[in-house]
Amino acid sequence: MDGVLTQDGIGEGDGLERLWTPYRMAYIRGENKPSDPSETKCPFCRVPMLEDAEGLVVHRGETCFVVLNLYPYAPGHMMVCPYRHVAGYVETTDEEAAEMAVLTKQAVRTLAGVSQAEGFNIGMNQGTAGGAGIAAHLHQHIVPRWVGDQNFMPIIGRTKTLPQLLTDTRELLAKAWAENA
Repeated sequence: MDGVLTQDGIGEGDGLERLWTPYRMAYIRGENKPSDPSETKCPFCRVPMLEDAEGLVVHRGETCFVVLNLYPYAPGHMMVCPYRHVAGYVETTDEEAAEMAVLTKQAVRTLAGVSQAEGFNIGMNQGTAGGAGIAAHLHQHIVPRWVGDQNFMPIIGRTKTLPQLLTDTRELLAKAWAENA
């Protein structure tokens, strides 16, 4: 089988190239993770105080905002966050919960239009035990998906590839959001 790459065990060379993704190391080290659950340390409380481009904000609503995930699972991975520092979904006001739903629907529409996403993962991880990376501030993930998008890279290479800079993605999505709102 000339020309076929195989993996013959741990420690054996496999002939595969490696992609350098240094931005992931900050996430692995927890460099941007709040040191305590207070509002002053919370990135979701600080982001709305920044300019949209700097904070990767795609859209601002009345009670919630939409922001790109700094460590995305897939290109265009957005989150809907209430402005208010609240940890649990049941703690949201009726207005916050309603706007989260409306903004989530608009995020799906926007991503489908811009990226031709074929599906979506939508959800919230609540509490540390529930998998929340930042458990003190509620956020809903909207992750675009495509058939075959989970190839060998995340499984074998423990690497996710993104085709464009987050700032470029934010600009593209914010423009499409405003045009289709």
